[in-house]
Amino acid sequence: MTSPEAADAADAAPPAPHRRFDPLRGRWTLVSAGRDRRPWSGSAEAASPAAPPRHDPTCPLCPGNPRGAGEGRNPEYTGPFVFANDYPALRPDPGPDFGGGAPVPRTAELDPPAGPGGGLLRAEAVTGICRVMCFSPRHDTHLAAMSGPELRGVVDAWVEQARDLGRRWRWVQIFENRGAAMGASNPHPHGQVWASSVLPDEPAAEDVHQRDHLRRHGSRLLVDYAATELAAGERVVAAQGGWLAVVPYWAVWPFETLLLPLRPTSGLTDLDDAGRAGLVGILRLLLAAYDGLFGVPFPYSMGWHGAPTGPDGTRSPDGTRSPDGDPARADHWQLHAHFYPPLLRSASVRKFLVGYEMLAGPQRDITPEQAAARLRAPVPA
Repeated sequence: MTSPEAADAADAAPPAPHRRFDPLRGRWTLVSAGRDRRPWSGSAEAASPAAPPRHDPTCPLCPGNPRGAGEGRNPEYTGPFVFANDYPALRPDPGPDFGGGAPVPRTAELDPPAGPGGGLLRAEAVTGICRVMCFSPRHDTHLAAMSGPELRGVVDAWVEQARDLGRRWRWVQIFENRGAAMGASNPHPHGQVWASSVLPDEPAAEDVHQRDHLRRHGSRLLVDYAATELAAGERVVAAQGGWLAVVPYWAVWPFETLLLPLRPTSGLTDLDDAGRAGLVGILRLLLAAYDGLFGVPFPYSMGWHGAPTGPDGTRSPDGTRSPDGDPARADHWQLHAHFYPPLLRSASVRKFLVGYEMLAGPQRDITPEQAAARLRAPVPA
C-alpha cells in the first residue's frame, strides 16, 4: 500500500504536457498534469443524500412493490433479480418504420447514391433485448458494501446473462451506472444488460486492435499489457486472485480503471469457480478504494467487454466451436471491465468532457500514475 506522503510526492512534479496512445482503441489522450489545481467556481456535485431505507415502498425495484409501465409487482426476491426493462432502448422486432418514419428495408440508403452527395444518409435496423438486474433486495446497499457471498451472486448472474443472451445476440453489454452523477435513475442497487444484433462502436474498435495485435505478435494484447503493468507497478491499484485492477496508461477519466484476468479469458462464460472467486475479491478491493478516496459513495459507469457472441459472433458463449467450425476465432479477445468515474479532485468537483475533448480529443488533468497512487492509499477529503 502507498502512504499518503507517497501519494503527495507523486503530485509534486507533474510532467510536461504529452499524449499517450491507447492500443485497445487506436486513439490518443492528451495528459496535462496539474490542471486539477486550477481555481474552480463552476458546477459542483450535490452532497451525498441521506442514507436510504432498507426497503422503500415507493421504489419500483424493491421486492413486492409495483413496477412502472403497469407491469405488475416484483416478486419477493432474495438475491439478484433480472427482468425485462419496462422502457427498453432495443426491441426484438423493430417494426417496419425507422430512419425518419419511412418504411425501409433492414439496411438502406435513404438518399440513393445517384449524383453528387448521394448515399450519405444511411439507416440500419437494430434489434435486441434490454434487461434490468437488481443486485440485491435491499434498497440501502451497493456492490461495495456487499458480503463476499452476496457479490458472488451478482458475478454468477452476470455470467448467466452473458451465456443466455450470447446464444442469440451479436453483442451483450452488461453495465452499471452508479450514482445520480452518472445518470442512475434509481438509487436501488442495479445494473442493466443490453443485447443487440450489431457490434457497437467501442467493442468493434477493440475487436480490430486486439485482432491486429494477435496477428503481429501471436499473443493477446491485454494479456501482454497486464504483464507490462505488473512489471512497472506504478499504475497498479490491486492485483490478487488472478486479476489485475489498473489505471490504464492511456486513461481518459481521472480515476478510470481497467479490470482484467491475468490468464487468457475471452468472456465471462469462460470464468471457472476460481476465476469468479478471484473476481469477487478484487472487486471488493477496487470498490472500497473508490469509496475511500473522497469518503463518499463513488459514482461511476462500468461495463464488461468480452468476445462478440451469437450466431454471427467470434465465439459461442460456452467456449465451443463457432458456427464456421473455427475454434480459435476468439483467441485475440481478453475479457475486461471498464470503470469510468467522473470525480476529479473532491466529492463535489467532477471532470467534464467538453470543449477541447468534444472538438479535438480526450484530455486528462492528472497523470494515471498520480491517480493510481491515490487509489492505493485512499484518504477522505
